[in-house]
Amino acid sequence: MMGRDAVDFTVSVVLPAAGSGERTGLPTPKQFCTFLNRPLISFTIETFERIPWIKSIVVVVAKESRDPMLQIVQQFCHTKVKVVEGGTTRHRSIFSGLQAFIESSEGPELPKPKVVIIHDAVRPFVDEEFLLKITLAAKEQGASGAIRPLVSTVIATTSEGFLDHSLERTKYRASEMPQGFLYDVIYQAYQRCSEFDFEFGTECLHLALQYSGTSAKLIEGPPTLWKVTYKRDLAAAESIIKESLSLSACLITGAMAETVELSSRLQKNLESHHMTLDVLPCIKENNELLLKTRNFIQISISGASLSETEEMVKVFEETKHALLYPVVIVWVRLCTDEATDIQKNVELKAIMELSMKVKRGNILLYCVQILYSKVPELWERSVERLTEITESLIRDRNPVLTGQMLQA
Repeated sequence: MMGRDAVDFTVSVVLPAAGSGERTGLPTPKQFCTFLNRPLISFTIETFERIPWIKSIVVVVAKESRDPMLQIVQQFCHTKVKVVEGGTTRHRSIFSGLQAFIESSEGPELPKPKVVIIHDAVRPFVDEEFLLKITLAAKEQGASGAIRPLVSTVIATTSEGFLDHSLERTKYRASEMPQGFLYDVIYQAYQRCSEFDFEFGTECLHLALQYSGTSAKLIEGPPTLWKVTYKRDLAAAESIIKESLSLSACLITGAMAETVELSSRLQKNLESHHMTLDVLPCIKENNELLLKTRNFIQISISGASLSETEEMVKVFEETKHALLYPVVIVWVRLCTDEATDIQKNVELKAIMELSMKVKRGNILLYCVQILYSKVPELWERSVERLTEITESLIRDRNPVLTGQMLQA
């Protein structure tokens, strides 16, 4: 990526995550709410951890959340994270995070960064390109922050509940996260700020201006910077992640003429629906493709390909490929007149038993049966139905549907 080489200085992140999340109306703080088998905060951490020029991430949590957070770090192999206890307010928690680079009672101190990025633990969608802009602007100006246009007009009311005045929306912007600072600028600001600021302040950029004399460079951010605030936002976040996971797949055709012909039809249908496909006769000796793909469609005319599925699963388990995101395997059983009912039942039982076993490892193995027809109209209809089922399984990633036989 252009610009990475410009980051020739140390960069770290502070994620305040000590809030109670009252507005979601859920008993669990929103940063610890789970979807796709992971808490929300793990997705946010991953966003920063996969960026090579970010060296460390300080996660600030409430005292009662420290042990659960350490468990999350261990379970999902977050290697850049240090967990510290926060304060009673957002600003106190951020200051605790900054102090982890200077003084620490919770393990060794971290190297003091040149630039520190402050971000919300409940904003999982921020890309490297925008973080690079924030980081370089902070290095140059001392402070930088994301902004977005106001969606609604801001008004002031009288004590009696009547309109007092409104602000001209075109002159104002919404302050968002992430925000970047020279470490010394923001640390000095927190050292100098008042008790009132600690208790009631909300804007880090204002502290840098008031107590360090640093005016932040403001950068308009993308629409994806939104914050998970309400319960419905959790569903939206899950939907966005599922959509990003369903854009591509590996189609394993098998070597028989019937499976190759079905694969060709399925490929045409899926690609017309904007899914990118890698097409292979088999997956053996292709671990590189295995480990960069989250979705697999395997066409089989008998249970012979089950051993190949088991080999795939073994690779996923050994490499922890399904640790962060569920891996989907859609096993398509093409039924012809050649197989006996007993043979079919044995094969289907085996694949369904495997489905239940691998689900514990975040591998979702679905079974779809399609009956071959010599009548073109019926066959085309079945293939279209198979396309719809396959798309839906990959997109929805519903663990409830594993271990069952779906009929196309």
